[in-house]
Order: sequence, then structure tokens, then C-alpha cells
Amino acid sequence: MLPVFAPVQMHIPDGFLSTLVSLVLWVVSAVFIFTALRQVNKTLGERQVPVMGVLAAAIFAGQMLNFAVTGGTSGHLLGAALATIVLGPWAAVLVMTAVVATQALIFQDGGVLALGANLFNMAVVGVFVSYAVYRLVTGLARGARWGVFLGSATAAWTSIFIASLAAALQLALSGTSPANIAVPAMAGIHALIGLGEALITLGAVAFLYAARRDLLNLASGEGKSSKSVLIGGGLIALALAVLSPLASANPDGLEWVAEQKNFLSAAREPLYAIIPDYVFPGISNEAVATIIAGVIGVVIVLGVTLGVAHLRRGRKAERGS
Repeated sequence: MLPVFAPVQMHIPDGFLSTLVSLVLWVVSAVFIFTALRQVNKTLGERQVPVMGVLAAAIFAGQMLNFAVTGGTSGHLLGAALATIVLGPWAAVLVMTAVVATQALIFQDGGVLALGANLFNMAVVGVFVSYAVYRLVTGLARGARWGVFLGSATAAWTSIFIASLAAALQLALSGTSPANIAVPAMAGIHALIGLGEALITLGAVAFLYAARRDLLNLASGEGKSSKSVLIGGGLIALALAVLSPLASANPDGLEWVAEQKNFLSAAREPLYAIIPDYVFPGISNEAVATIIAGVIGVVIVLGVTLGVAHLRRGRKAERGS
């Protein structure tokens, strides 16, 4: 019988970063998110709306499924590369923002003050690194099929690796861990975690290429989306949430580095608790509590992303009338 675990926290908690670094990254992230809203307002097509919603929900649920990595640590899906490949960078920024913000504000996964840093690492660095690498590889492939697959895997691995370096530098600038310690430690473990990200992203892209190749052209405005995408994608996200109790209980890459380098105690407790640690309160069965928390998260992320997408579409239509 498989062991049942609850997902472990994954993102930078309050206390790891200085107030100055946290505030600067809040401002930088806010600029990118505001720009993303403006860009999506200009380019978002009707076919992209349901895909944004289901991708955000699936990425949220997928991030709950930590997978074991060598050395007693674990990794989890980032999803920035997949969102970028399907939707383009600006819509992907909004998708990742919905996921990361929900994790912090509802599930206390990552600090509120550190939310700007987590958004920067995952919704900005993760997205634009993925975009640059994917465009580079597919451009070199000159339209060949192998470019899509190699590009998706390479973009996924690179997004994890570079985002981990960004986090390491933030720790160093905050005085939490020197750069000569934080950078190699984060780089080493996330180089391995990135392999899992690459395989998951490659599998998802291969599935889309075989089943709904038009979805891989949504970023350029091509393809045909439908309500079936919303229904099918929503069911996949819910299925991932139901599987979330099977997540590895090993610490994730950042937590493992913090423990190994003796700064884990710097983490501060959340200011409040709604559904902390992805376990719905008041339910004694932890597996059931985790599934309920996951389903709630999927519904929230889906609703927020669809709401933002429909709002941007509505404003675009008003300007066009």
C-alpha cells in the first residue's frame, strides 16, 4: 500500500529575505503583472480564456504533487514553461500569478511579505526564461517537430535552474546565506529537480501535440479552443488534486538547502492561517483534508483566472465597439 503524505510547503517563507529585498521584488513583480494585464487586454482571444483557467488550475494541483529526488529531498512542478508554450509569456505571467498568490494567501505556502519574491522567481523569471529558451530552440529547429519537444524540455529545466539561482541571490542579498554557499547549494539540487520538470513538461507537450496540436498555437492566436477544453482540463486538475496525498513528504529543494546550511530557523510563522499546509482544518483524516484543500484550491485558481481573463476580454470588446 502506498504511503499517504501531505504536500510540504514549497516557496520562500517570511524571514528568509530582508524587508528591503522583499519590498523591491514586490515592486518589480507588480510592474510585470500590470504590464501583463495591459498586454493581455490587447491580445487575449476568446479561445484562450478557458485554456488560461484550466492551465492555472492544473498547475496549482500539479504543484501539490512533490516528487522524490535523490538525497532525501523533493521537487515539484513549476509549470511556467508549459503555460508559456501554450499561452505566450504575458498570459503565462497572469496564470502563474494566480497560482502563486492563491498558495500564499489561502494556503500559507510562502510568506505574504515574500510573495513579491515568489512571484518574481516563478511568474517572471520562470516565464521569461522559458520563453527565451523555447523560442531559441524552436527557431534553430526551423519548424521541425523535434524543436517543439527539445525546446519544451530545455525551457522547463532552465526555468527551474535560473529561478533557483534568483532565489539564492535573494538569500545572499538579504544576508541569510552567503552567495558562495547559497548559489551552489540551490543550483545543485535544482539541477536535479529540473529534470523532473523537464520530463513532466515534455510529457504534457507531447500529449497536446498528439491530441490537440492547435492548443500549442494559442500564443500566436491560432487554433480552436472550446468548452471541452474547460471541462476536460478541469477534470484533469481535480484528478491531480485527488492524488495530492501521495506527494513526497521529503523537504523541497529550498527547505532542504535551508536545513543543510542552517538558516531554516529564520523562517517566521504565517501571520494568519486559513488552510495551512494544504490540510483543510477540522478533518481528522489527513488524506481527506488534503484532497478537500486541493479541490478548493483548484476551484479558486480556476475561478480567479477565468474572472481576470473574462474581464480583460470584456474591456477589449468595449474598446472595439
